Amino acid sequence: MNTLLVFGLGLQEILIIALVVLLLFGGKKIPELMKGLGKGVKSFKDGMNGLDDDAADSDKKEEKASNDEK
Repeated sequence: MNTLLVFGLGLQEILIIALVVLLLFGGKKIPELMKGLGKGVKSFKDGMNGLDDDAADSDKKEEKASNDEK
């Protein structure tokens, strides 16, 4: 029995998928695709951190405004 299961796929299925991707895109194009994917993930993380920072800034502004009113 296969011990490696990724999304329910065994070793043979993963190798076949990797071979098909290699044949479709070629050896030179795959690093470019991964670089673009990495930039996209980094941009997404930065955006999520930006949303967290914006929420924290708005909370601080609200606290300061409520303290000023007192």
